[in-house]
Amino acid sequence: MNFLSKIKLYDKYIFSQVFATTMGAILLFTVIWIAPEMLLNTIRKVLEGGYTIKTAVLVLFYELPNILGKALPVGLLLGSLFTFDKLSKDFELTIFRVAGLSVLRIIAPVIIFSLMVTALCFVTYDKLIPISSDKLVKIKREYYPSQYIYTQKDETGRPSATVVVSRFNHSNIGKVIYLDYANDNYKDFHGLSHVYVANNAKHFDDKWILTDVLAYNLSGNGIIDDIVRKPSQEILHGDSAKNLYTLMMYSLKRDREIGNKDLKSYINLLNNEGLDEESRFMLNKYYQRYTHPFVCVLLAILGSLLGFSKPREQRLIGFTIAIGAIFLYYITLPFFDLLAEKGVLPPLITASFPLIAFSCAIWAFYKSKDL
Repeated sequence: MNFLSKIKLYDKYIFSQVFATTMGAILLFTVIWIAPEMLLNTIRKVLEGGYTIKTAVLVLFYELPNILGKALPVGLLLGSLFTFDKLSKDFELTIFRVAGLSVLRIIAPVIIFSLMVTALCFVTYDKLIPISSDKLVKIKREYYPSQYIYTQKDETGRPSATVVVSRFNHSNIGKVIYLDYANDNYKDFHGLSHVYVANNAKHFDDKWILTDVLAYNLSGNGIIDDIVRKPSQEILHGDSAKNLYTLMMYSLKRDREIGNKDLKSYINLLNNEGLDEESRFMLNKYYQRYTHPFVCVLLAILGSLLGFSKPREQRLIGFTIAIGAIFLYYITLPFFDLLAEKGVLPPLITASFPLIAFSCAIWAFYKSKDL
């Protein structure tokens, strides 16, 4: 009740103005993102008979969460910038300052609104995008065959077997090669004791079963002793059987298609299997799930400060800086992903860098405008 009593008419006015302009900017960004390619491809699918009109509408609908995740920060930046630029040009900010309001008090409604958008952005990446991506895969039937190579290791970290899955999707596994390493130790290579080539494989939680198998038995010096046709062969007993299938299924997905809880489990699995590069990359993406939403708050503050201008000052300057900031943010994300993946910088640093950069920019603009 005390909080509600502190809400002034000014706060409602600023909140409504920023809300309206932000919604307009988000809508404009969404239309621009959809129109050039996505909409044309969907229309072409309908004309070719690949989609019904209902399917086309569902495809566009399920594409919206992914677009929304990018549109929310952009909309906040442009919405707050446009609002405060207009207030500056209409001398309303001058009146607020004369009335004794500080800069922080003036932008307080924007910060409150940006925190709401931050929560929406977090939910979008954690829930909406993974769900919509799964729906899109089913609608588009994007079950393209893929490949995967898995190496099983013993307690000492020495490879004990390698599984090469030449073709798999969500429904079947085919063309599997299983390399069973010999117990002999060599400095420059791992000897083989058996090689199994199977047309198909079935997975269970505690084992894999190869079917229609051609088995090559090798001697200690690597010479093939015998070739046998077998109806089936069990491989990968224990956790390795479950881990391989889990890794294969995750390899079919992009990071944005995985919820936060599952992404964390996937990272732990990558660590346990010694897949360091993939683990660092996914850990960076996991941290971005928390840093990216809070970029909304910083962009809202930055947009507000850019909007603080003199009545005769060129409006183009603030909008140019805003567009440049958004461009740099999204174009540098893959670069920081690579730095994290290769171990150049810790994932926590690469994921947090945009927050640090925008905080420095806010401080710089605050000082430069002498507010």
